[in-house]
Amino acid sequence: MFKITPNPPETNDVSPYETPDSKKPNDAADRALDYYLKPVIPKDTPRKPSTIYFVGPDTDDGTLLVSACETMASASVMLSDFAGQVEGSQRNKVLGIQQVVMLGELAVNRMLDRLDPP
Repeated sequence: MFKITPNPPETNDVSPYETPDSKKPNDAADRALDYYLKPVIPKDTPRKPSTIYFVGPDTDDGTLLVSACETMASASVMLSDFAGQVEGSQRNKVLGIQQVVMLGELAVNRMLDRLDPP
């Protein structure tokens, strides 16, 4: 039996990316993906911190320590109250967290004593 087409058929050996114009669709796809997946973060704009919870750089150490001490004392009281409302292992967890906060409060108080002796 005689075949009209050769086996295998003859094909053009030229790659679709051999010419510079053939890379244009690929480059466009790369640019589109980079636009959405790799946004450019401008490095020349300075970072402006939020002023909602702002501690000024000129705030003295004593003021910062007093604020930290009061915050930790409040957290300790809240955790103690919360521990009274839960039972079992959850209570033990809350009391453990309260103890860690209380130890931090003691450390801050000691630092305050060193800073401002009575």
